[in-house]
Amino acid sequence: MTDIDVLADGVFVLDADSLIVNVNVAFAEMIGMTKEQLIGQGIVMLDPRRADGSPFVSWNVTGSERLPEQNVVLRAAGGEDITFSATGRFIRDDTGTATSVIVSVRILGESASAGIEIVSTVSHELRSPLTSVKGYTSLLLNRWDRLTDDQKKMMLEQVHHDADRVTRLITELLDISRLETGRLVLRRQMVDLATLTKAIIEKVTMEYPDLDVTLSLGDDVPDVYADPDKLEQVLTNLLENACKYASPAGIVLQANRDDAHDTIVVSVADVGEGIPADEVPKVFTKFFRRNEGRPTGSGLGLWISRGLVEAHGGELTASSNLGQGSTFRFTLPATAFEDLHGTDDG
Repeated sequence: MTDIDVLADGVFVLDADSLIVNVNVAFAEMIGMTKEQLIGQGIVMLDPRRADGSPFVSWNVTGSERLPEQNVVLRAAGGEDITFSATGRFIRDDTGTATSVIVSVRILGESASAGIEIVSTVSHELRSPLTSVKGYTSLLLNRWDRLTDDQKKMMLEQVHHDADRVTRLITELLDISRLETGRLVLRRQMVDLATLTKAIIEKVTMEYPDLDVTLSLGDDVPDVYADPDKLEQVLTNLLENACKYASPAGIVLQANRDDAHDTIVVSVADVGEGIPADEVPKVFTKFFRRNEGRPTGSGLGLWISRGLVEAHGGELTASSNLGQGSTFRFTLPATAFEDLHGTDDG
């Protein structure tokens, strides 16, 4: 993997003869070709076109290092035209002559449409708890003297629970932005898994009173070096998904040490109907929702959870057997972050 392969946007590099000398995986996938098929070919093979008919890259530009942002149409492998938003930077030699240009492209409308869908989805998810908060606070304000203490307590507990839900949704929205831009910052500290998991179970029970979780923590499980808020976010999401799509009863939450890989393995297993094999790899993709006529949520929780686990240096996976249930399992390094990398992540 080259350095540019880690970039989410498509990137390719042209030399002064407009030959493609490097591309990343993202660009190759956008075009529907392999890197090997592209490198060494002239950009003319993709039939680049600007709206005004001017050249895709003007090599006689002097002084400027930037390739102005522009809309460019390229022809993909299947013959269809794809419109990209393109920008780039010239590389010059000692005489100031441009010797190559690095171009970054994004399918036109891709970012905007994804952003609109995220806002629409989260707005829909926010409506329910906010409606509940509004309703209960209105009752408390208008009927305070006619409500019993038990009724007041119940309503305030629900308002508190719904406020937590709103906070979580806003946190998820921020996490989406930070994960996509690589700006997520973890606040790591030593976390006692036993204490954390018990607190999470108590909170989830507020929403699912029938929750029945068997908690099994290995005797050799040490405290983990993690961001407690993000770890709580991941575990809460996995537990709520098990309740929502399977059953609140029969859930098993386990944590064990894997000495062979120097990791802590945490799993949440349910006894639901399971997930078809062809859909298991899709559950971690953004906006994926199974069409089973059941509560679907935002389709963002598992995608965010995987990003948070990977930010910790771990891995989140899923396995399922139809008619028996599903297990979501993630790993965390058993060794402190400083020992792994020699420095703190700030």
